[in-house]
Amino acid sequence: MRFQSDLIPATLLRRYKRFLADIRLPDGREVTAHCPNPGSMMGLAEDGMRVWVEPNDDPKKKLKYGLRLVELPDAMVVVDTGIANRVVKEALMAGQVPGLEGEVRAEVKYGENSRADFLVAQGGRNIWVEVKSVTLSRQPGLAEFPDARTARGAKHLGELAARVAEGDRAVMLYLVSRDDCTRFAPAADIDPTYAEAERMAKAAGVEVMIFPIRATPEAVTFDATPVHAL
Repeated sequence: MRFQSDLIPATLLRRYKRFLADIRLPDGREVTAHCPNPGSMMGLAEDGMRVWVEPNDDPKKKLKYGLRLVELPDAMVVVDTGIANRVVKEALMAGQVPGLEGEVRAEVKYGENSRADFLVAQGGRNIWVEVKSVTLSRQPGLAEFPDARTARGAKHLGELAARVAEGDRAVMLYLVSRDDCTRFAPAADIDPTYAEAERMAKAAGVEVMIFPIRATPEAVTFDATPVHAL
């Protein structure tokens, strides 16, 4: 997935109200950027961090920059959580996700007032796919989810389990949105309810898939090499 506009480097001054971030541009101007991430961004929102933002000239948008990446000393992290679905959609459409080849539809209604990120029709059987963007890493090489409590995430796991009970396949696909992790585990200390919901969903037959990305200021690409689950 290529960015629509070339990203430019900036310095993070502060992130606040969940979806706003003040940044300093290379020319010294200080502006407010859209921060499309509903999580805590633990470890990724410290003042002075180097970030990459995408400019836009859309007259309908009040904020003219969107925060896309945080650059760490040894990693690039995609903090725009909406990018995960775009990357996975491209990979699904190209048949690059092992075991999920088939006809792909996005945003399909299911469960209780929910929409599955993707529905893959494969050999007459439906595969329901939910995608979660994983940005948290508190130990070298270990990615964790979630970085904040998520009742919505637990609900999705229950709805995937219900699809399995109906005879379909269901997949929780974690996209590790940083390029420095080779292992994954639920962050049970942050959200024990979610961790338990995942355990129960797996016991009910929900499949868990974990894949990494490769990110640059030009593009974010899907890597079909599975991440090891602990």
